Amino acid sequence: MLKAEGISKIYPSGESMVTALEPFSHTFSPGQVTAIVGPSGSGKSTLLNLLAGFDKPTAGQVIHQTPQQTTNLTQLLEGDKARYRLENFGFVFQNYNLMSILSAQENVEFPLTLLGIPVKERLERSRAMLASVGLERRTGHFPSQLSGGEQQRVAICRALVTNANLILADEPTGNLDSKTGAGILELLLGPAREGRTVILITHDAEVAARADVRLYLRDGRLERVEQREGATV
Repeated sequence: MLKAEGISKIYPSGESMVTALEPFSHTFSPGQVTAIVGPSGSGKSTLLNLLAGFDKPTAGQVIHQTPQQTTNLTQLLEGDKARYRLENFGFVFQNYNLMSILSAQENVEFPLTLLGIPVKERLERSRAMLASVGLERRTGHFPSQLSGGEQQRVAICRALVTNANLILADEPTGNLDSKTGAGILELLLGPAREGRTVILITHDAEVAARADVRLYLRDGRLERVEQREGATV
């Protein structure tokens, strides 16, 4: 479970201050996909960065709770926060963020390497993950040799290979054709079905419609929360 408690973000702009996110509170529950929806400049990316601990809120706190412990991300030192993200979070970035000098398999392996997973297990897990998305014949290809859809699948494999209990995705289906986008969405629905928490930013109404919960932001403010029929907030 991830809980945002009154988090806000204010940036200096010349001699004035700009409010990127007004006080925001919400509990993101395990086993659910939550879509953050809104026009450009509504505060979606700011919110995701605060939830992930990439940025520090001006006020409020972010609490991550697992069966083993409860952690206040806002209070962690940067080094501890980075390690905590590595062990608990999986990220899918809008521009993929693949390392150009690493092959598809090496990109997927990378977080496992940082976690100290033995070589044999890293190879087995990364290959199995890539095979599960139909990229078993592309493991040795570099990002420049992959299509946008293939790069996105590699990025999702990297996010999922650690079995992180929380997945955060920024426009995971952006700039992809509808068929590829649908396949990407299915990959992200899987962890939620397994009881993990999935949070994604999207402009795609069809993607948002598949989410259990939809948070609508405008001008840095949470306007409304919608719940898919049959889902529980």
